[in-house]
Amino acid sequence: MRLLVVEDNHYLLQEIVRLLADEYTVDSAEDGDDALYLAEQNIYDAIVLDVMLPGMNGFEVTERIRKKGVATPIIFLTARDAVDDRVKGLNLGGDDYMVKPFQNQELKARVAAVLRRSSPMALDHILRYKGIEIDNKRKQIKVDGEILSFTTKQYDLLEYLVQNEDQILTREQIFDRIWGFDSDTTVGIVEVYIHQLRKKLKKYGYDSDIQTVRGIGYMMTDK
Repeated sequence: MRLLVVEDNHYLLQEIVRLLADEYTVDSAEDGDDALYLAEQNIYDAIVLDVMLPGMNGFEVTERIRKKGVATPIIFLTARDAVDDRVKGLNLGGDDYMVKPFQNQELKARVAAVLRRSSPMALDHILRYKGIEIDNKRKQIKVDGEILSFTTKQYDLLEYLVQNEDQILTREQIFDRIWGFDSDTTVGIVEVYIHQLRKKLKKYGYDSDIQTVRGIGYMMTDK
């Protein structure tokens, strides 16, 4: 799973990234403009977002991405504990609210909680699509009951496609999610890995479920 952490205090930002990087892939930003750009890519499973940021603040970032239809769960971080601020943040589309200073274990628990509420894997960490079963805890994939071997990128790609069943994912979204913005490869690698997945799933008849949306990207569907 991929998280975005936005915090203008560089030291605190690095601490949060280190805390969460044990369990998740974490991107970061230190101002509202970068936060908005990254959040609009719609590639994150959750966003940890400071309210007081240079440029546009966290509330403004949230308002703008929600208007664009990005439903990524957001946990606000703030030094203020005013009820009006909490209500405003939640009304704008935030999912949780933490006041600084906070305990590391509580932040990890809050992140896990919003992911459980929003993720189709839910509590058992199992993601299913027809005869495909993805065990996020064991990093294991079964197809029609048979355990298959996947590279890390192949696993991540299939998981991302299944997580977004019946939704079109652009090549750029897939690239940013799986390889990251700082990758030294190009978006053309997506097509290579899609071909690899189809080849692995062909024996079981699921290769045709990874459909190409011409000129846009791919989607996992049997429709």
